[in-house]
Amino acid sequence: MRRIRAAAAIATVTALVGAAVTACGGGSNSGGEGSNTSPRTLTYWASNQGPNLAADKKILAPELKKFEDETGIEVKLEVIPWSELLNRILAATTSGQGPDVLNIGNTWSSSLQATGALLPWDAKNFASIGGKDRFVESALGSTGAAGKDPAAVPLYSLSYALYYNKAMFEDAGISGPPATWDELVADGRKLSRNGKWALGAEGSNLVNNIHQAFALGKQHGADFFDGAGRPTFTSDGAVAAVKQYVDFMAKDKIIAPGNAEYAQNQSLRDFAQGKTAMVLWQAAATTFEAQGMKPDEWGVVPVPVASGKPGAGERVNSMVAGINLAVFKNTDNLDRARKFVKYMTGDAAQARLNKAYGSIPPVKAAQKDAAFDRPDTAVLRDTLLKSAAPLPQVPNESQFETSVGTAVKKLFADAAAGRPVTTESVKAELSKAQQQMPKS
Repeated sequence: MRRIRAAAAIATVTALVGAAVTACGGGSNSGGEGSNTSPRTLTYWASNQGPNLAADKKILAPELKKFEDETGIEVKLEVIPWSELLNRILAATTSGQGPDVLNIGNTWSSSLQATGALLPWDAKNFASIGGKDRFVESALGSTGAAGKDPAAVPLYSLSYALYYNKAMFEDAGISGPPATWDELVADGRKLSRNGKWALGAEGSNLVNNIHQAFALGKQHGADFFDGAGRPTFTSDGAVAAVKQYVDFMAKDKIIAPGNAEYAQNQSLRDFAQGKTAMVLWQAAATTFEAQGMKPDEWGVVPVPVASGKPGAGERVNSMVAGINLAVFKNTDNLDRARKFVKYMTGDAAQARLNKAYGSIPPVKAAQKDAAFDRPDTAVLRDTLLKSAAPLPQVPNESQFETSVGTAVKKLFADAAAGRPVTTESVKAELSKAQQQMPKS
C-alpha cells in the first residue's frame, strides 16, 4: 500500500469476517427504489495516494471526466484517508451500504476476500476488462488467497527502495549508496554524527514494521506462515530478521531513538529536511517534492541484501506493495462498475495515473511509457519484476500485521530506552504475537 495506514483498524478485520459473510454485502443501490443517485452514476471510494486529499481529487478528476465522456456514466468520487479507509470498508461489508467500486490496500485482499462481500474476479470478469494476462504476475499475487478467484484487480504497484541524501553521503566521504546490509551499517556509523542520523524508521508504525520484517524474513529464509497457513513467528529466520531490523537502533546506533515513536511519515519529513541520510520507503518522490526537497538532492537504489544483488528467494528485498481496485458484488451497477475497472486499468489511464503518483503500472503494456524508465521509477519497477514477494495471502493476514507489527514496536521502545534487545527477548515478543493469532 502506498500510504501507511492506521493498524488499529486492521485488527478488527478478523472479528468482523464472520459477521460480514452473512451480511447482505456492500454496494450502493444506485438506481434502485429509494435511491438518491442516478442509475447512470457510480460511487467510487479512492484511497489517499498523493500528498493530500486535494491532490488526489485533482489527479483523478480528469480521468473520471474522460470516462464519463466515453460512457455517459458519472462517477461520484470520495477520497478517503488511510486512517479511515479500512473501518469504512468494514462498515460497508456489514451494513450493505457502500460504494460500487473502491480502492483497497493489496495486503488486505485475502482478509477482505474472506468477508464474501467483494466481487470475485473469475475468468468471465477478467475477460470483460481485457484479460488476466495483461497484468504483472507479482501484482496478481497480492489479490487474494491462492486457489481462489482474485478479490480485486491491481491498480497501482509499489515496492520499497533505499532513498539517500547525496550531499550527506559526500560530506561523510562515502562514494556511493550501500548495496548490502554490512555496507549500510558501516556507512551509517559515518553518517550518524553532529545531531544527524543515518537511517530513518517508524518504530510505532505497525504496518511499516511488518513490511520491513517480512522482507528481511525472506532474506533469512522465513515466511512467517507454514504451507498450511499456520503462523511460524518464532522460527530462527523470523527472529533473526526482526532482531536485525531493531538492531539498527539497539546495536548499530544508526537510527535515532526518537524514531521509536514515529508512526505518521515523520521519517520522510526528517529525510526531506536533511536530518537523516537514508530511508527505506515505498515510492516517495512526490512526498519529498511536496516538502521542498529537489529531485537532484536525493538518489534511490534497491533495498540492500545480505550479499550479491537482489533477486528471488533469499534475496527478496521488498514486499509487493500497491493498491487494488475492488467491486462490491451486490452492487446494482455491476456492468457499469466493470466498465469503470476496465477504464482505470486500461493502458492509457494506467500510464497517466501511475505517472502522476510515482507508482508503477501493474499493467504490462503501460510500463512501456518512458516515464517508468526514470532512475527512481526504474528501481521500483525492477524490484517488482525481480525481487519482490507478496505478503502471506492468508485470511488472518491483517492480524499478522497487527500482532507482529506491535511486537516490533515494543522492541523499538526497548531499544530507545536502553533496554537490551536480545535473541531471547525478540523470540519472546514474537511468541506473544503468535499466541494472539486466531486459531485455525
